[in-house]
Amino acid sequence: MTSRHLEEHVMVVWDPRTYLQFADERSRPFADLLARVGAEDPAVVVDLGCGPGQLTATLAQRWPGADVLGVDSSPAMVDRAQEHAGPRLRFVSGDVRTWVPDAPVDVLVSNATLQWVPDHRALLPRLLAGVRPGGWLAFQVPGNFDEPSHALLHALAANPRYADATRDVARPSAAGPGDYLADLTALGCTVDAWETTYLHVLTGPDPVFRWISGTGARPVLQALDAPRRAAFEAEYRARLAAAYPPGPAGTVLPFRRVFVVARKTVAA
Repeated sequence: MTSRHLEEHVMVVWDPRTYLQFADERSRPFADLLARVGAEDPAVVVDLGCGPGQLTATLAQRWPGADVLGVDSSPAMVDRAQEHAGPRLRFVSGDVRTWVPDAPVDVLVSNATLQWVPDHRALLPRLLAGVRPGGWLAFQVPGNFDEPSHALLHALAANPRYADATRDVARPSAAGPGDYLADLTALGCTVDAWETTYLHVLTGPDPVFRWISGTGARPVLQALDAPRRAAFEAEYRARLAAAYPPGPAGTVLPFRRVFVVARKTVAA
């Protein structure tokens, strides 16, 4: 789901409205991830990096007996998520790098968040420690950072016209499914890891720019002052339009994602 920015040097302000422009497309990986979580009647479910909360609300619908908590580091996202809050569903501010549950949870979900945490594989033991024996840790991260959408962004950001402002912005990254499988198997989990490339068919003007400006490009764009941002956006839009030309059905955006579902071993 949302790219909740956790970079240490430049704090990015996320905009739920921009992010939700493609809510349907962004919800598909969340549904595909949760379809492989076999928890039947969990008592406590946590969405770590919940964004605007609409997908967290589906967790309360799936598991009507669970208390569901959404955690996000963006105040704007948490404020927007409050519209979904209810007796069994609440939202709080928190940082994935330091968040610890009050007690072990039954299901811990993180959707399109960990890619913003440098060396996030080192966090997996701590995240798993917050899951009870027999419980579930499930997350998905983008795996499209070599695609033109990102390659063009970083090449342009490195241009001398912009480099002084963009040098310290967050740059997301992720490992492959085999890496996460090895990490969590070594921690004693039964692991299901896979990848999927979605072909999102987008419509309207500058659709790929509108998509990435709400997520991966936002730290770069926000780091620029108004005149340079306008120039950067104009050049970036043109490059994206050339890399992703419209077809008969619309503009196709290939988007690879990496999924991991791990069940924590029950102690003998």
